[in-house]
Amino acid sequence: MNDNIQDQELLQQIEREVRMREGATKLLAACTQREQALEASKSLLTCNARILAMLSQLQKMRKAQILQSAGHRSSEGPLPCAGKVAVSDLRIPLMWKDSEYFKNKGELQRCTVFCLLHCGTEIKDTDLVTVDRTLTDICFEDAIIFNNVGPEFELHVELYSSCVVEDYYPRPARPRRGSLFSGTLGSSSGKKIRAAFESATLCGYISTGGGDLRPEDIPPPVFPELSSLGPKFNLLAHTTLTIKHVQEGFKTHDLTLSTTEESPFWLPLYGNMCCRLVAQPLCMTQSVLSGPVTVKLENDDLWGNFHGVLRTQTLFCYESQKDSEFGKKPLLMIPIHKDTVVDVSMADPARYHCVHIRTQHQGQNVTHLLSTYSHEDSQRWKEALQQHAYNMREWKQCCDYLMKIEVPVPRKSSTVKQGSLFHEIVTPASPQKGSLVPDVSIEIRSLLSSYYRESY
Repeated sequence: MNDNIQDQELLQQIEREVRMREGATKLLAACTQREQALEASKSLLTCNARILAMLSQLQKMRKAQILQSAGHRSSEGPLPCAGKVAVSDLRIPLMWKDSEYFKNKGELQRCTVFCLLHCGTEIKDTDLVTVDRTLTDICFEDAIIFNNVGPEFELHVELYSSCVVEDYYPRPARPRRGSLFSGTLGSSSGKKIRAAFESATLCGYISTGGGDLRPEDIPPPVFPELSSLGPKFNLLAHTTLTIKHVQEGFKTHDLTLSTTEESPFWLPLYGNMCCRLVAQPLCMTQSVLSGPVTVKLENDDLWGNFHGVLRTQTLFCYESQKDSEFGKKPLLMIPIHKDTVVDVSMADPARYHCVHIRTQHQGQNVTHLLSTYSHEDSQRWKEALQQHAYNMREWKQCCDYLMKIEVPVPRKSSTVKQGSLFHEIVTPASPQKGSLVPDVSIEIRSLLSSYYRESY
């Protein structure tokens, strides 16, 4: 894609988030109910995070363009395929004192928490959860999926907490312009970037996964009166997950605590987080290449004509294309693994370049020869097989089998019951009194969307 087109698309995304942030700020100033104010404050923080992440991405793009114009070439080499990464069943255990939890003594502290998840420039949040000493686990029922992720991904999970009830919501002042991101960006782009950057730093928000923009690079909030608007969410703990943490089962990860017991938004965390982190590389979910091929074993004199389909860990050889489309059993299956070696040989001069496929199967070295009706097709199969093996090496255990990703359930307009794993197993379920609480997050998102449409 052209660099200018990429710049424009990213600038449009930044402008959209700025508009969403402006809408959240207006809603926050107008909120009279704490639940609505919390949702608006969460939207405000999430917009800030997205703005800073996209500004960091824009900074990297501009740096690459400058290096390219100066004659510096980026290191060329194969790139692994992208994939999906999903986080679900996220639970954070709490460690209340005996006097607080079992004897029900002391002041009943209530906090509202949510998680912000970063993966590249893609940033998502969970629902809000109210926490007090009656809970032994913070449970987030969201299933969050990140698309177009590479195997080198870093997924930052941040836990935010708000425990102070604000009695007033001051009106925001009109933003003034600063001198950031000026000069080489140009007049129009510079104004957009400056507005976005000021917007994202109004509340002093700094993310642990913000890329090149670090806390020391961020000036103090431009408008102190805005940073006191409504309830505040503060970073309580965070962690970073990578490909080495991926497995289909429920796993515990360490949390880095960002506060102490003296903080008003503090919660007694164990210092651990439990979740399911799974990944689906595209090479495991899509057919890589298909077409007519001729195949034989290295020690066999007979060649067979097949319709080949390369997907998952196998080159499937069907009698015809219709057999592959109707899901019939293949006549031959050639395993393709991380350690598979693919190269070209002139073993049979009567044919075009043969593709050698050497791999291990059931403890034995197995070699197949693959040929096509043209040199171009043989080259395509060789490159596809090499890339496929490379993808699996880069994605490591994510290609051992196809992991299952749960489809996210639409957020319901009812409160999800929160409780302890211990209580779910030991204590029988009892009916809960009271009517359903409306999901204000849906209301806030609807208002923000309406504001965004009306602002054009």
